Amino acid sequence: MIEVKGLVKKYGDHLAVDNLNFSVDKGQVIGFLGPNGAGKSTTMNMITGYISATEGSVIINGHDVYDEPEEAKRCIGYLPELPPVYTDMTVKEYLYFVAELKGVEKKRREGMIKDIMKRIQIDDVSGRLIKYLSKGYRQRVGLAQAIVGYPEVLILDEPTVGLDPKQIIEIRDLIKDLAKEHTIILSSHILSEVSAVCDTVMIINKGKLIVSDKTENLSKHISGTDGLTLTIKGEKALVNEILKGIKEITKVTYKKSEEGTVSFTAYTEKGEDIREAIFYACANVKCPILSMSSSSMSLEDIFLEMTKDETSKKKKVKKVVTAKEEK
Repeated sequence: MIEVKGLVKKYGDHLAVDNLNFSVDKGQVIGFLGPNGAGKSTTMNMITGYISATEGSVIINGHDVYDEPEEAKRCIGYLPELPPVYTDMTVKEYLYFVAELKGVEKKRREGMIKDIMKRIQIDDVSGRLIKYLSKGYRQRVGLAQAIVGYPEVLILDEPTVGLDPKQIIEIRDLIKDLAKEHTIILSSHILSEVSAVCDTVMIINKGKLIVSDKTENLSKHISGTDGLTLTIKGEKALVNEILKGIKEITKVTYKKSEEGTVSFTAYTEKGEDIREAIFYACANVKCPILSMSSSSMSLEDIFLEMTKDETSKKKKVKKVVTAKEEK
């Protein structure tokens, strides 16, 4: 459905996007992540044809965005970070205007716009001027314009930015519903939103693709992601000696604990089970284990680890592997 090959964008001497290559299959919901300035919005603008690429190509449903712009753009619905709404129009007038811009046949417009307004839940404000709507409703109107013409691909750049928690949940539910019929690329800084909505995550940093894989598989691209959290009765120096003797442990992070106890999380490679080793090691030196529980890195932890400065993460991040390369 979407194929990006060798995509490069330069602004003078600044390399904003550096040789991006990825593909998105029909029906996928992709979470597009990266720190500020990573090149997310630039990439989305190139995919939509809003700005030109310095090098490379973007194919949407078989159409090259730069060689066949009209055909490619008919397949795309785009919601930028700031919804492109005309505030002196009513909701219905604006959607008719968008339908005309997108070349929707006149006989289809009435039924399509009624359907979209009902689906996005803005039919009750269809006659109101957009400037009098709340930010949440304006975001809904922006989402509605993106699906005018029923494009196969939706590209949503920070669709919930600036919304309150209730509005975020409402927009998230709308995106889940749209995912049943559309291929979606979603950029967001709200990582819980990406976890809840997306089935695949792409992380970019400094214009380069770091990893692309299913959400549940991301942790395997970082060394030491499986954790065991424990509280042990004893002195920290003795606990340190216990942990040094367990070769599977790759990292230990200590936490605040009560006097006479030590709380920490011990990390291992994926699939390593150190529970028995720790139990017997503690029993041998008579240090009771007061609590033990498994833990794994959250999407936020993975994101922070993968977007660290290159010099501090070289030893931890493995080779970039995409879900397709594994098959």
